[in-house]
Amino acid sequence: MTPIATQFKSLFSGELASLLLVLATFWFGIYLNKRFKLPLLQPILVSLTLVVLFLNFSGISYATFFAQSHLLTFMVGPSVVALGYVLFEQIENFKGHIGSILLSVLVGCIVAIVSVVLTAKALEADSVLLASLAPKSATMPIAVQLSKNAGGVPELTIAFLVLSGLYGGLIGPSILRLAGVKSKLAIGLSLGAASHAIGTARALELGAIEGAASGLAIGIMGILTALVLPLLERLLY
Repeated sequence: MTPIATQFKSLFSGELASLLLVLATFWFGIYLNKRFKLPLLQPILVSLTLVVLFLNFSGISYATFFAQSHLLTFMVGPSVVALGYVLFEQIENFKGHIGSILLSVLVGCIVAIVSVVLTAKALEADSVLLASLAPKSATMPIAVQLSKNAGGVPELTIAFLVLSGLYGGLIGPSILRLAGVKSKLAIGLSLGAASHAIGTARALELGAIEGAASGLAIGIMGILTALVLPLLERLLY
């Protein structure tokens, strides 16, 4: 490790420094996204890339950084709950669609689990990887617990969560546009069910209805995944 890297490691050894690093890189990502209007410059992707590069340069282990960033991890839960306010503002747009919303998210839940597990099995993935992959479309707190219960690796599950979220946030709206989906409700539900928090951030950029529907899908998807996954495990694993 170079002397400069050693100094950086010493400087960023506290919780406050790690928090500032994440916030600074995320705000920089927001600036780049607004400045250049490129889909690849999603703030989360920019922040993730810069943090990984920094950890590699400084020699700080992921385990150390994760432990120092526990406040951000904790805030994932409250941030999802806060989406309830957005949902409350748009509740009138969802009346009369409860049945179709529940059915569509249920189908999405089953397809998400079955497709990823069967694909992984076709590639000869072991049971640990299957258990880590299966809950990837639920929100993080639920997915991590489901992964632990099934014998998976929570860190892998988080990685798959981020990847699926980034994928949906980057190309989800384009795919829906090419598919001819114009309903704001359908767009929001699709992004929330497939890409959870990151997809919801993208949905909020599209509009209030899309954002509220996406937030609703996150909650329903989490509950349904917790109920459906244990049943499907017996059939798929």
